[in-house]
Amino acid sequence: MTVGKRRRGLTVASALLGGVLVLSACSSGDNDASGSDSGNDSSQSKVDEAAAKKTSEATIKITPKDGSDNASINNSAAVTVSKGTLTDVSMTTEAGAEVSGEISADKTSWKPSGQLERSTTYKVTAEAKDSDGRVAHENASFTTVSPTNSFLGYFTPDDGSTVGVGMPVSINFDKAITNKAAVQKGVTVSSSSGQEVVCHWFNANRMDCRPDEYWQENSTVTLKLALDGVEGADGVYGVQQKTVTFKIGRNQVTYVDAQTKQMKVTQDGKTVKTIPISAGSPENKTYEGQMVISEKFKETRMNGATVGFTDDDGKGEYDIKDVPHAMRLTNSGTFVHGNYWGAKSVFGSVNTSHGCVGLSDTKGANDTGTPGYWFYTNSIIGDVVVVQNTGDKTVDPSNGLNGWNMSWADWKAGSAV
Repeated sequence: MTVGKRRRGLTVASALLGGVLVLSACSSGDNDASGSDSGNDSSQSKVDEAAAKKTSEATIKITPKDGSDNASINNSAAVTVSKGTLTDVSMTTEAGAEVSGEISADKTSWKPSGQLERSTTYKVTAEAKDSDGRVAHENASFTTVSPTNSFLGYFTPDDGSTVGVGMPVSINFDKAITNKAAVQKGVTVSSSSGQEVVCHWFNANRMDCRPDEYWQENSTVTLKLALDGVEGADGVYGVQQKTVTFKIGRNQVTYVDAQTKQMKVTQDGKTVKTIPISAGSPENKTYEGQMVISEKFKETRMNGATVGFTDDDGKGEYDIKDVPHAMRLTNSGTFVHGNYWGAKSVFGSVNTSHGCVGLSDTKGANDTGTPGYWFYTNSIIGDVVVVQNTGDKTVDPSNGLNGWNMSWADWKAGSAV
């Protein structure tokens, strides 16, 4: 029993002594341990330094950022690099179609060559090197704005065209615009003539722009669309960013008098041609007012049923499939056109049409000696035709490109800015 107790006591003492030794060892070893850790830190620093030397300093940035949606289709995609130069950039659609682009001369940026498609996912991969030749990589994926969440403005006249002095800039939007002021601020129309140009909203989808008086002949008009990213309605953004220019030709204004049944063509205020006409009959009078030629057709079909003329209503049905030299004046169907089916004697003496202005012509639209041929050949889109003395109402300014029938004060009142 004594022996057992003694052994247990020794055991305890040893444990305590061991504990003291352990504690002493931890305490007395501080300086040595510190020296050992310092050596480890130094080694780690060397490792970190070596790793850093292997990492490229080139920093690549891809826009739009990875995961973006509703991205713009204009000038939004780009790759840039700092502290290095780009060596390779690839852009593809999700389906794998390549998008052409070009690295800048200084090799610090890249952008696509053209406009992107709406509602499309694009993948971009880029590679660059720093001054020591170390390579860096970056990639991103983004999706462009969808047709549902974007709007387009379809405008006339066309870029590079030459038009008459009455041609307004007319923009029809494919979505209803509720934030008209923001959209209008993104549209600029200016003329080399210095004429003030004001835009007028006819409704939520259409905005026309014109000066107080007809454009000055031989001037140049510039339309700038800066609508990219402009919120036209809740959650609906513009995508267009472009500049359009067109020329104004000679000043030609034609005056149609339904009483005298004559049409006087003027250029720069001087009469160059007088042509006998047949305007709308007493039952189907021609609109009065200033009308702008918006379309020209060497031959076209005119079907009375499309504008409400049928035998049932007593107005007389017609369907002529080859009307020659037709020039549209209103959206509702008013034209100046050639007429080969009427007797030659009616022109200049009787108003017989369903509301159009008819000129003597020949079937086939190839007879160069007819009044219809002459007027068609000597007219361009945007020329003004002023119709007088018909006894009918003045054409609605929104019916065609006919905003000239609105006073300047009323026109400016329709501006959103």
